[in-house]
Order: sequence, then C-alpha cells, then structure tokens
Amino acid sequence: MQKELTGVSNVESMADCLRAALSGADQTALANSASIEGLERLSGGANMETWSFDWVGPAGAEPLILRRLPGQACDFEGAVGELTLKDEATLIAVAGGYGVPVPVVRLVLCPEHTLGQGYIMSRERGEALPFRLLADECYREARERLAFQCGQTLGRIHKIPLELLPIGLADHSGMLLFQRAQELLDTHENLSPVLQLGLNWLRDKPRRGPQRTLVHGDFRNGNLLVDEGGLVAVLDWELAHLGDPIQDLGYICANVWRFGSPKPVGGFGDYADLLAGYESVTGIAPTMADIHYWQVHAALSWGMVCLRMLEMYRNGEDPSLERAAVGRRLSEAEIDLLLLIEGESD
Repeated sequence: MQKELTGVSNVESMADCLRAALSGADQTALANSASIEGLERLSGGANMETWSFDWVGPAGAEPLILRRLPGQACDFEGAVGELTLKDEATLIAVAGGYGVPVPVVRLVLCPEHTLGQGYIMSRERGEALPFRLLADECYREARERLAFQCGQTLGRIHKIPLELLPIGLADHSGMLLFQRAQELLDTHENLSPVLQLGLNWLRDKPRRGPQRTLVHGDFRNGNLLVDEGGLVAVLDWELAHLGDPIQDLGYICANVWRFGSPKPVGGFGDYADLLAGYESVTGIAPTMADIHYWQVHAALSWGMVCLRMLEMYRNGEDPSLERAAVGRRLSEAEIDLLLLIEGESD
C-alpha cells in the first residue's frame, strides 16, 4: 500500500526526521544534543534516492548516507528491485563479514521514522561517478589495479555461504532467469523484437554445469566507490539474487558500463586482470566464451530495465525525469545486443 510520507517535503523537515531516528536508535544522553548537518541529495540514482549528511555530536561528526525509495511514496512490503531495503541492509552486513568492502549499516528505517523505506549507512571516502574515475589523473594508479580488485571482490561475494543470505533473496538460477525475462517482455507486449531475439539466443545456448551462488546483480562502474588506492566499497545491492556467478563478470564488462572508454572492464581495465583477480580468490578461471554469453545477457537486462523505466514514466507510476531518461536509452541496448550476437563487439 502506498503512503504519503509526512515531514519530509523539504530538507529541514527531513533533517528533523533523521535526527529523531538516529537519536532513538542511539538512546544515550549525548544523542539528544546531536544534530544533522550538511544534508543534501546526491546526483544520480534512478532507482533510489541517496542523501549525504553528518551526524554531529560532542564526539565529532559521523559522515552518513541515507538510501531510500525515491519520491514521497513508501511501501514497506516491497522495493524497486526484488529485494526489500531491509534485506538489502542485512545482505550488506553479511558481505562485509566475508571480506567484501561495503559501508557499515547504521540504522534500518521503520514506518515510525516517516522517512520511507531505506537505511542509513556510513559514508565512505571515495568517488563513484564513472566519468571522474575514468578521466581524473588522481585515479590513474587506481584504474590500473581496479579490474583485478573487482575480480577479487566478486570472488568473495560468490563464496558467501547461501545459508547466511536473507530468506527473501530471489532465485534466478538456470532457466528461472529466462522465464522471468520472458514474463517481463510479455508484460510489455514484446515492444522490442531485438530484446526477444537476445533472449532466444541465450536460451538456445545454455551454459554447461553452472554454479549457483549469490550474485550482486549490478556490479559495475557507478556502483563502485573508489579512491586513489582503488576499490573502497561496493554499493547498490538491490538487484542481488541467486544465480550463475559468471553473470556478474559479464555484467561489469557490458558496453553500457564502459562510458565510452575502449577498456572492456568498466571502462578502466582488461579482461585478463579481472579474471586473474577472480581466480586468485576462487581458483576458477572463467572462459571468454562464458564472459561473452553473460555480456549478451547484460545487454538484454539493461534493455529490459530501460523498457520498465519507460513504462513507469508513461503510465504515471513514476513520472520522474530519471525514469524518462533511462527509458529513452532502450535503442542503445538493442544495438549492443545485435553487435554481440553478430560477434562484432567484445
């Protein structure tokens, strides 16, 4: 059920809600004298709102991030992805315990906080904007080691025991992944013959002996926080699910996440470094045929995201500029799919 949030129509009232939520969670005398400073919404994020602020008390300032569903609407039973933000926060904590660099979850929001569905986490040092990471000289050395670090990190994610994951984690393993994709295309009346072509290509060429692990689902340039030393934290876990781990490796190599760079891994690295990092943790060396297969899937997935965003904008479900901007990129995904299937793109 959709609800209208109260008290968050402007920055000042949102700060009051944040102060009350954190004070209630802290429950110390010092918390009552703490304040919210520097509250501002960060750019980017079509699926989620991200707000930066400092929780300032007698002991100093604690840099924090609020991550919540966009706009004024709030549904504590669902999310934009298949994972609720409560489960997303739980998953981040589990991943951190297995050596995955992630922020620290400070507080999971409840209805009484009147801030919507979301959570508050530590604000780590670093940059996530792809164009800065790919262009700024200060990240030159970080770019040289980042693909290897991404491979290592994905290896750690894929080794997390399944029994520790949230119960509500979606299963997209095997043919379940393609059944879900077909249902989505059918829901949108198969408006894109190219997306259907890509799905048919994937179903006709199933992988042999795939594993079933935790998959981040959106591991890419833009969801990686990086400083001058390399990878600092993996962000945006809302699309996490169970499935073939090589899906994550193909995804970060998708053309859409290279941002115009010729480098195949996120626009910053090479296949060899990514795979070497992955093998150093898992002992598994994926083939380039497997990477290519999941690059095709990544292009299909991005196209379906664009299709969904376009429909949300058109039917008034979410008339925000972010939805419209993503929706208009459907044609890019179609071009990528055709090139990959024809073998003209890596």
